[in-house]
Amino acid sequence: MDVYNEEYKTTFEKYGLINVFLITPQTSVERINFIDSISNGFIYMVSSASVTGSQSGFGDEQSNYFKRIADMNLKNPQIIGFGISDNKTFSQATQYAKGAIIGSAFIKFLNDNSLESINNFAKFIR
Repeated sequence: MDVYNEEYKTTFEKYGLINVFLITPQTSVERINFIDSISNGFIYMVSSASVTGSQSGFGDEQSNYFKRIADMNLKNPQIIGFGISDNKTFSQATQYAKGAIIGSAFIKFLNDNSLESINNFAKFIR
């Protein structure tokens, strides 16, 4: 992060690029504040120390993490990813964040359905 801030940030800004930093439940408050201070886009909140893909919902540990970060009142919006696969997980994530990143569930949907049915996926999630 220091290397980005000291060597690359001005180049990113010169060309209108935004570097998105990730945080996890284990990321320290000091590091989160530093990431927020050098960011100018959004902060990607990894929901847990697990792999991406579907799960049935977020537990108290993740909900507490989401709330803890929301309560920090960071200048950059937070978007939650990993484990967002249905309306339940989307709703739990967006209760505390500005959005959610859906990867694996969307790819699976595309593999099983036509491109024309993407609106159905959005309705399913929301």
